[in-house]
Amino acid sequence: MSRILLLEDDEALGRGICMALETPNCTVTHCSTRLQAIKILQGVVFDLLILDINLPDGSGLELLRTLRQNGTSTPAILLTANDLELDEVTGLEAGADDYITKPFSLAVLRARVNAQLRRSVPVKQERIELNGFILDFTRMEFSKEGTIIDLSKTEQRLLRLLVENRGRTLPRELLLEKVWDGGEFVDENALSVAVRRLRGKLGNAPIRTVYGVGYTWEVSK
Repeated sequence: MSRILLLEDDEALGRGICMALETPNCTVTHCSTRLQAIKILQGVVFDLLILDINLPDGSGLELLRTLRQNGTSTPAILLTANDLELDEVTGLEAGADDYITKPFSLAVLRARVNAQLRRSVPVKQERIELNGFILDFTRMEFSKEGTIIDLSKTEQRLLRLLVENRGRTLPRELLLEKVWDGGEFVDENALSVAVRRLRGKLGNAPIRTVYGVGYTWEVSK
């Protein structure tokens, strides 16, 4: 399931974009102000950002600059009424992956969005080496500096999500859904227990709690 954040203050255009992009495999969260987008981004991991530049409370371009400075690498498409080459260059230098000038065809936008989503699909690594760990998810063999680590299937799924998304904060809701196949009937404390057990087995693994949000495998800067 792909998740898209759309920041567009024109309500009619926003509804049209949502209708064009939403499918059984893709959801779109629409907000109309920069402040709303910032609050949503604190609790949800998205696969793509679509940001209007001119907003009632600031600029989508400045929001993108801030996100990139904070280490967010989520692909982003900028929407703008400005069609000068300088504006496009400024947007791309700020970290945008694409730039679409209004007015535009929804079919063209959909094609650009699909292209970005295809590029951003992470390649699952079956064997990962980092921080002294060797994590082989095919053979289900895990070790730290030569010492074997015995992990349950739940711990393996949790570990894989964290290391494949290292540097990103994964919300508790997402982890519950992915680790427990939907998570509807799982007590939320199960996640806290699983993280605690995983930390205990891995030792000094950089699994950090982001209070009020979820967990991240921290990457040294």
